[in-house]
Amino acid sequence: MAKSDLPFGSEFSPSQLDLPILLQLIKDNEGSITVLQTVIRNTFFHAHKTSDKNKTILAMNCKLGLIAYGVIDRQGNLTALGAELYAKKDKEKALYEALAKYILLKLSGMILIGCIQDMTITGEVVTLTTLRDGLAARDIHYPSGGKHPSIMRLWLAKAGVFIGSRWQVDEMRIKEIIGIKSDEFEVLAGFTTEQRAFIKALVNTGVRTPQYANEIARLASTTYGIKFPEKNLPKLVLHALMDAGYISAEKTTAGRGAKPFLVAPTDKLIGEIIEPLLEQLAKQIDPKLRFLLKKPISEILEELDSSNRHIAGLALEALGFKLMQLLDMYYLTTRLRGNSTGGAEVDIIFESTRLVYSRWQVQCKNTAKVSLDDVAKEVGLTHFLKSSAIVIITTGQVGAEARRYANKIMADSNLAIVMIDGDDIGKINNKASAIIDIFEREAKHAMKLKSLDIEK
Repeated sequence: MAKSDLPFGSEFSPSQLDLPILLQLIKDNEGSITVLQTVIRNTFFHAHKTSDKNKTILAMNCKLGLIAYGVIDRQGNLTALGAELYAKKDKEKALYEALAKYILLKLSGMILIGCIQDMTITGEVVTLTTLRDGLAARDIHYPSGGKHPSIMRLWLAKAGVFIGSRWQVDEMRIKEIIGIKSDEFEVLAGFTTEQRAFIKALVNTGVRTPQYANEIARLASTTYGIKFPEKNLPKLVLHALMDAGYISAEKTTAGRGAKPFLVAPTDKLIGEIIEPLLEQLAKQIDPKLRFLLKKPISEILEELDSSNRHIAGLALEALGFKLMQLLDMYYLTTRLRGNSTGGAEVDIIFESTRLVYSRWQVQCKNTAKVSLDDVAKEVGLTHFLKSSAIVIITTGQVGAEARRYANKIMADSNLAIVMIDGDDIGKINNKASAIIDIFEREAKHAMKLKSLDIEK
């Protein structure tokens, strides 16, 4: 059998068998794989209008599917997953949730989901043929003619992951199943609004070395709309977070006037909040990207110069993540890009529900100049992606024609186009809160272009 990155599941399908009954059969015949295959044949395939030989093949395929999905070992014994499923066989919801969680996290199910979301969001029709190409672009392969994605979809549908149409994904159901917590961090529930906002802003910077507390407060204020009393920041925010063991803080001594505090995350904050968030994110993205997201922007910029296209491409994606993470945007998906780019461009989609819903289409380019065509391509995609804003991030420069075209689009539509160039990235690298100035600059520019000529 050809090597497959998705589990073989032919005849191990909810359309062919009843899982609780099958689990009981396995338990009753545990350790006797040959007997188990015969029992499966007589229970689920005896009524099939086919030859006895084919019935045996169907039962054998079901047995192989059980092994591939990790329910039994090759001797017919229940695995740890199998034992968990058996314990829940009389609780239908819990049973299918447990199997779905295993598929999503252990059997490349999240990659399958991500591929389907990418295709759906760009308006591509999802079929077994188009899905094969999409998965291949993610280095996920399975034998020609295999039903591997279809069987996975059927099991995931039993847990409510797929709804309505054949390939429609329920994102909230996935979060429930795999245990992604609210972005409000349950561990911070006991803190005040100001304290929670400060910690979240500090976490969003991804910086583990000391930073000025007033700059973190400024970032939190802009991101979450929270006002911080400048003179009482230590008393109202910093001391409580220090007492809880989440930050270290020391007062600076240089310069005149009020001395701001330098704050840094502690090992406790990293262990209880930052690492769990990265673990959650790793369930949605390329696991190799998780390692890069731990790095500061300066190290990610160094990775962009790698001669290895894959490494440079991941670094570009990580740069987009880091910049949008500063503003606490919710990651939705990474859009497919062609091999011909050699990692030179990446599209990432983010969402926000603060005050109003918005979708942010982020284009990251590791090229010398952003051209008019680059901007035009992104504008054209907004119809399919239903984007509210376009953010173009480049390590190089934005060409004059590209800026003029963006100005024309903003003046004539409700789109906002934010341009972040190499100089801007350098400023953010030096001080995370610089992203506020950059976005405010772009917002004021857009407001000027969109000004209304109201007659008095």
